Amino acid sequence: MIERREQRTEDTWDLSALSKDGRAWERDVRKLAALFRKAGSFKGRLGESSDSLFAALEYYRTVSMEAERLGNWAFLMYETDGTDADNMQRLGRYQALAADFSERFSYFTPELLSIDTETIRGWMREPRFREYRIWMRKTLREKKHVLSEKEEHLMSLFSALSGSSEKAFMDLNNADLDFGEIDGKKLTHSTYSLFIRSADESVREKAYRQYYKGYSDHRHTIADLYAASIQEDIFTSKARGFRSSLEAALFPDRIPTTVYTSLIESVHEAFPILHEYYRVKAKVLGKEKLKHWDAYMPMVEGFREKHAYDEAVAIIGEAVKPLGEEYRSILIHGLTDGRWVDRYENKGKRSGAFSAGCYTGEPYILTNYEEDVIDSIFTLIHEGGHSMHSWYSVHSNPYMNYDYSIFEAETASTFNENLLTRYMIDHAKSPEEEAYIIGKNLDDEVATLFRQTMFAEFELRMHEIAERHEPVTLEIMRAEYRKLLEAYFGPMMEFVEESDLEGLRVPHFYRAFYCYKYATGISASIALSERVLSGGEKERDEYLSFLRSGGSRFPLDSLRKAGVDMSTPEPVKAATEHFSKLLERFKRLRQID
Repeated sequence: MIERREQRTEDTWDLSALSKDGRAWERDVRKLAALFRKAGSFKGRLGESSDSLFAALEYYRTVSMEAERLGNWAFLMYETDGTDADNMQRLGRYQALAADFSERFSYFTPELLSIDTETIRGWMREPRFREYRIWMRKTLREKKHVLSEKEEHLMSLFSALSGSSEKAFMDLNNADLDFGEIDGKKLTHSTYSLFIRSADESVREKAYRQYYKGYSDHRHTIADLYAASIQEDIFTSKARGFRSSLEAALFPDRIPTTVYTSLIESVHEAFPILHEYYRVKAKVLGKEKLKHWDAYMPMVEGFREKHAYDEAVAIIGEAVKPLGEEYRSILIHGLTDGRWVDRYENKGKRSGAFSAGCYTGEPYILTNYEEDVIDSIFTLIHEGGHSMHSWYSVHSNPYMNYDYSIFEAETASTFNENLLTRYMIDHAKSPEEEAYIIGKNLDDEVATLFRQTMFAEFELRMHEIAERHEPVTLEIMRAEYRKLLEAYFGPMMEFVEESDLEGLRVPHFYRAFYCYKYATGISASIALSERVLSGGEKERDEYLSFLRSGGSRFPLDSLRKAGVDMSTPEPVKAATEHFSKLLERFKRLRQID
């Protein structure tokens, strides 16, 4: 694997809009630290007059924007090479500085919410407060969960430890774990996706067992890290007066817990469809039963074409045309000359992919692009969906209102994947190629809708066990995860001893109740993409309006305006029915009974 310094400049992202270099970052961080030291100057004065409150809000906006810019640069530098000492030092320094500011400014929200609500609403009617009205309305909603000034100060002290479990896991997962080699090639998170799809079952099994041995060697440590993360969630939810950690996690987005539990129930109802998918997969692979290392094999072999990065971008440009020329041209520029993307794997770089939107700079994309893996194109258009969501949000909203929820974000990303799937099916050159694309789409929907719901159910079970004051041990984690594996995969799948170690390797578990958003996101995106593709300018414009809304509405409201009501189970049920129809179409193409 190449070192970071060996990457070509054009294959890396251009972070200069955030900071020119490390020296400039250090200079600006010192200025930010000086600004942070003024945090206490508004204490005891917020309710004196609208002038006092306005000055405090202006200060908060200024330091928040600057902190976001500098924090994002440090974070992105670290994610491209977590082994670099300077990157580690800068990120650690920023996190300590942010924790110090949190402590200094901890008085702000309790004091703000101690002001008479009607007085605040009256001040908000002044024209100069226009940028702050939506933010203030959301803040006032939190009133019953905000603690006293002294208690908030203690919570801010605790924030210095917040996320320690996640950071330790990510360091272990991305920098320290060594999975060895297979046939002379390094086994990494990225290459695992190649080996696990090998036509040679012995290679798949070897990669599977070797990969999970890496986690097995550290299983007690990882289990302790996740258990600590769960306890952190429970502490925060109890301290703020929520009935559960699930309720606490969903509260900021005004998502009822019934949306979460209804998702799980609706997916359980679709188990017969999911189990039929695995029966069909076994049939096309010529097996009586599947092993767990067979689960990621494509439904159709023979289309493992190489796609250079530039070819992938060209395909993406065609796929997103239904969203209009403005959307297409901005995205293509970002993926190429705009250098939003850090393209290829290197030593110390984070596995997987993400989009990192920021009010300053560009909506950057990290990926580990593999020419031999068609998933890389889907990953790129997926993250491109996130980045375009960020682009429209930034260009349509003031800073205080631009940041949309993750609940909405997963709709924008999977929407783009749906466009790519439709484009590839429509341009298939043969029934065989059509079957391949449909098969891939089935695999992807299993990964996003069914598998993420399984992850969500595991998270809920683990938190509920801990909330009953029962121990969350390695043995409990493995036992509960195995039950879910057997329930979701059904009778066609055979597991081995290592299989339930999968529950120890999911980074998103350290951001509690995150995974369900993938499943709700794809359910919403299936409905919205079908609406746009079968509609006209009105439907397209309503979807783009959703992207532009940023954080100006709560997510259920913004999605409802775009044309889908996620407060009901209907979109999830429609998504499972969509999956069922695709599976039947695949069976007809492959002549499977």
